[in-house]
Amino acid sequence: MQTTPTGPLPWNARTYVMGILNITPDSFSGDGLIGRLRREGLVRSAVLLAQKFIADGADIIDIGGESTRPGAQPVSAEEEIDRVIPVIEALRAEGLEAILSVDTYKAKVAEAALEAGAHWVNDVWGLRADSELAAVAARFNAPVILMHNRSKPSNAELQERLGGRYVGVHYDDLLGDICRELMESVELARAAGIPDRHIILDPGIGFGKTVEQNLELINRLDEIKALGFPVLLGPSRKSFIGYTLDLPPEQRVEGTAAAVAVGIVRGADIVRVHDVGPIVRVVRMTDAIVRQASRARAEQG
Repeated sequence: MQTTPTGPLPWNARTYVMGILNITPDSFSGDGLIGRLRREGLVRSAVLLAQKFIADGADIIDIGGESTRPGAQPVSAEEEIDRVIPVIEALRAEGLEAILSVDTYKAKVAEAALEAGAHWVNDVWGLRADSELAAVAARFNAPVILMHNRSKPSNAELQERLGGRYVGVHYDDLLGDICRELMESVELARAAGIPDRHIILDPGIGFGKTVEQNLELINRLDEIKALGFPVLLGPSRKSFIGYTLDLPPEQRVEGTAAAVAVGIVRGADIVRVHDVGPIVRVVRMTDAIVRQASRARAEQG
């Protein structure tokens, strides 16, 4: 795999796969490593899982130390650093052929992660939660993923079997509002000196959106793509799939696959997933259909 970790990937050639590495005790999908492992074995287990992701075809490893599920408790920057930095350092020491992304909205965590060897910053609040984060990314010349997010605890509804979802979330114009707010995040990035080539947009599936809104957003992802930036789609095991199919997180791989395939058709450049092996196969097959057709039309035109 040929990539440029600190710069833009060759977009439009294929869809890239980001594997999720949750260094948390409370991931909604049940894959958080803390709590299932003794502390001394956590880093090694994280490295082994990352190696499996890469062997299965992942291009990017996204390392997070704080759960973002509805109703999750925030953790301090210090605790988040304590969780993710040993993992990032270990992954860099292994010399893995993958981009390392840190999933954080805190400038202090991002700075520590980039110093430890992370390449990208994945901010679920689109540079709105910490005013210093954009400057940190700019200083390290790091690409940033800017996610749309309207999450509010008052809109969260929890069900034991299916997990959390958002209800009663109002948009005047779903795609119009999301596009406008994403571009506000883009302007924050630009103001800090982050070049457009280092900006990736994420429409924020599952973050402050109802089940119906998430379904519509995936089907209209091309309107996010039209903003002119690479697009990341993160539908993996999320509650909109669970509530649609009445299935718990561990039984949502087929629903994730359907969302990924439609997302690629609508223009997704990266898909962020838990089940890397099966989803890589879905991505490669969808790319063979969609991108081959696009190339054929371009050659004819």
